Amino acid sequence: MAFCASCGTQMADNAAFCPNCGKAAAHASGAGASPIAPAPAPAPPASYGSTATPAAPMEENIAGMLAYFTIIPAIIFLLVEPYNRNRFVRFHSFQCLFTAAALIVLHICLSFLSYALPLIMFPIWGLLGLAEFALWILLVIKAYQHQMFKLPIVGDLAEKQAGA
Repeated sequence: MAFCASCGTQMADNAAFCPNCGKAAAHASGAGASPIAPAPAPAPPASYGSTATPAAPMEENIAGMLAYFTIIPAIIFLLVEPYNRNRFVRFHSFQCLFTAAALIVLHICLSFLSYALPLIMFPIWGLLGLAEFALWILLVIKAYQHQMFKLPIVGDLAEKQAGA
């Protein structure tokens, strides 16, 4: 019986690898000879040590789509490498942030108006909610389809920020 030089597990005489740790077996030549040190591991392929830019963990259209799921992913994509250098992801992140800011301003203005005209504003709030939901669905789909769909005012601002 032979023993693994790495972990000491007992293994068959003709085993090429240790069944416990998976290291290459060191076979002795002849009786009473000391075990031979295991052969050095083969060198890793050249691609392992490349200095190229690391690939993004997800495709840019997925990241652009996720930027529209609240402002938190949009901010994260603007701060985290490699997304903060990707123009497509930056555009959708900025467009999400600028759209959210514009909708907040719109909500504040309409809330002042709703104190004066509460019965008229009730259906307007419902329509605004549906319009915001439809806009969100449109932006998510366009980003997933890898399109840089620009909204009228905030799209131009987002494009300027993403190109800078």
